[in-house]
Amino acid sequence: MDAFKVGVDVGGTFTDFVLLDHQTGQIHLHKELTTPGDPAEAIISGLLALFDLCGVRGDALTYLVHGTTLVANAIIERKGARTALLTTRGVRDILQIGREVRYDINDRLLLRPEPLVSRAYRVEVDERLLPSGDALVPLDVEQVRAAVRQLLADGVESLAVVFLHAYRSAEHEQKVRALVESEFPGLFLSLSSEVAPEIREYERTSTTCANAYVQPIVLRYLRNFRRRLEEFGYRRDIFLMLSDGSIATDVTAGHIPIRLVESGPAGGVLGAKLQGSQWDRRPNLLSFDMGGTTAKLSVIDDGVPHRSVAMEVAQVSRSKRGSGIPLMVPAIEMIEIGAGGGSIAWVDRMGLLKVGPSSAGANPGPACYGRGGREPTVTDACLVLGYIDPDHFLGGRMRLDAGLAKQAIAGLTDRLGLRDPVLVASGIYEVVSQNMANAARVYLSELGRDARRYTMVAFGGAGPMFATKLARTLKLRRLLIPKSAGAFSALGFLSAPVAFEQARTHLAELGRVNWMEVRRIFDDLRDAALRILGEARIPSTRIRHLPWLEMRYRGQKYQIDVPVDVQALVPGCGDEILRRFVRRYKSLYKRVLDQTDVEIISCRLRSQGPVPTVKLVPPLANEGQGEAAKKANQCRRPAYFAEMGGLVECMVYDWQALWPGDNFAGPAIVEETNSTVVLGPGCAVRVDETLGIRVELDS
Repeated sequence: MDAFKVGVDVGGTFTDFVLLDHQTGQIHLHKELTTPGDPAEAIISGLLALFDLCGVRGDALTYLVHGTTLVANAIIERKGARTALLTTRGVRDILQIGREVRYDINDRLLLRPEPLVSRAYRVEVDERLLPSGDALVPLDVEQVRAAVRQLLADGVESLAVVFLHAYRSAEHEQKVRALVESEFPGLFLSLSSEVAPEIREYERTSTTCANAYVQPIVLRYLRNFRRRLEEFGYRRDIFLMLSDGSIATDVTAGHIPIRLVESGPAGGVLGAKLQGSQWDRRPNLLSFDMGGTTAKLSVIDDGVPHRSVAMEVAQVSRSKRGSGIPLMVPAIEMIEIGAGGGSIAWVDRMGLLKVGPSSAGANPGPACYGRGGREPTVTDACLVLGYIDPDHFLGGRMRLDAGLAKQAIAGLTDRLGLRDPVLVASGIYEVVSQNMANAARVYLSELGRDARRYTMVAFGGAGPMFATKLARTLKLRRLLIPKSAGAFSALGFLSAPVAFEQARTHLAELGRVNWMEVRRIFDDLRDAALRILGEARIPSTRIRHLPWLEMRYRGQKYQIDVPVDVQALVPGCGDEILRRFVRRYKSLYKRVLDQTDVEIISCRLRSQGPVPTVKLVPPLANEGQGEAAKKANQCRRPAYFAEMGGLVECMVYDWQALWPGDNFAGPAIVEETNSTVVLGPGCAVRVDETLGIRVELDS
């Protein structure tokens, strides 16, 4: 049996650690400032500190799961490899043309994201496949050889290969692979038939280019990370969190690193599901994750996170779909709904207070960190408002400078026509809260969800400071803040199964489907999954395969998922598949289109190993402490609550001294080593059996 498991989440400001003692179920937390230049440096130093704190040797570690912002940051900050695109003659500008859809029809100065591959490095060659997969024009291998040689001479490090209709036949792309591996072995290579073998040329090209753009830096990082871990004493498998809430080995992740783009946040949603299941077996939850850089929201219906097979990254207009780089990546769907603790407050030309999107990050960080930051951030505002104890941050390991925070905030007073830095700090808090609430309302309305049906699970280093404000604005009645809120994504990693999702386009009208060919596609996907999960040492007998067809009415832009039994896909099964489609469509849209033909778009298969069992056991405590210890650790300090007219004296509780069954009311503050909970007036609080804080909000 595994002795100790560790989840590591590298964020923009902090790297979070969760160590799980599999024998006792005890959970230990730790935080380190992220080292952007070499994230592995913070990981190793954090592991050393955590193991020293728990009295554990490095060789006792038997399982490590890692989530990272490396991929997302490389794309957002444009710090990936110099990448080229090799494509079919006549389509080199697909990255520029896109879908010709304006994400904001009223914006005459609308901005679009710049392609990751500049036009100078988009090279066309003679070849052409028909939609059937048959070759109309054979691949000119000599053109490919000359093109690759010239690209290497120009300093290209990574090559994306995207040929028309390669989702039906990988023959031409595989010929390019054979040539490159034989004659140009130093070139990194991404094929669309391996990265995203699905219809929609623009999205397939964009995804493959993004994979090529980040692959060199991810592979170098993983090699360095493995070397550092071996020096640390860990020589077992390294697992990485994927965007869809599953984990994969570093080998699989290195081959298709674009699947790491929402690595860390996906773990947080799994943690929210884990915590919510303590309350309700099939909970309806809003997962609210606010860290140092961003805040994200995700929906969990009946215990199942809302998923998507496509997403965007690096949006030039926050929360506006169509303004980012599209990726065909299976993912837990979440939206960015606001700023993070390090987001910078500023005043625009109209004299209006704004927050973000720029962030102070880990270096130099907020002004109060005393590391050279001068601009006011959300963390500085929360310190000025009395929500954060400057002597208690990270359990006292890092002391904050309230004077520097006030000084940074005061820089905005004249431009806003205010004299009191506390009022400016309150404005920053209010702007962030309202921005998040507005984005959440839009997102939930797009999904057809009523926020009042949900319980919010709030976590992240900054999430608990904004949770009650956001929940009340959305008219929620219940709120749950887990004990390990400050490192919750890392805890979620430990509850994720080893899994991999694949898709392959097979476009056909339902009445003309060759069902034996569909079965062959599923068999191929299954064989590939067995190889991938076999790398993680998952026995084939313990792998569960979940197949479905992506279907739509003919002429529609989007498709829906229809679960199927592969063994039942035989000639004559079309009527049953149609009935399943109609039931599924009606459950989603409350209507059907009886006179419209139905078509299959893709076959999709999710294969997963056993789901790890993680029980939320509260940290060991002296049973005799209870109420007496809680009272002994109480204190008061002034904190700002606008609904009460300003600064008021409120109770401050030490979370470590709270006990299951304890009750109290807001306004109050609860402090932990890794997070601070701000509870406004009208909050009824109860501590549950996992030491999580359950909040009932008045109307």
